[in-house]
Amino acid sequence: MDTRPAMIVNEKDNVATALSDLAEGDQVTLMGTGNPGGITASQPIPFGHKIALNAIAEGEAIVKYGEVIGRATKRIMPGNHVHIHNVESLRGRGDVHE
Repeated sequence: MDTRPAMIVNEKDNVATALSDLAEGDQVTLMGTGNPGGITASQPIPFGHKIALNAIAEGEAIVKYGEVIGRATKRIMPGNHVHIHNVESLRGRGDVHE
């Protein structure tokens, strides 16, 4: 069975970056640090976008590069596409101080 790669940059990350377009049901090989193994894409995920490595609760931090890059605006399941439809940015906002 063919697999598609995704990169985990830091062991603290709860998302990985798709290194090619992913279709729903694709088996994804996780490369990098922290979480060796694989995951199944539960939704289409474009190249360069994020895939959830585990369940992320509404309001929970999205961590990439070992840093908080946003907050989930709804529950995100493992294998889901993580992007602007379910994440709010916390960077560069004058109204959020974390």
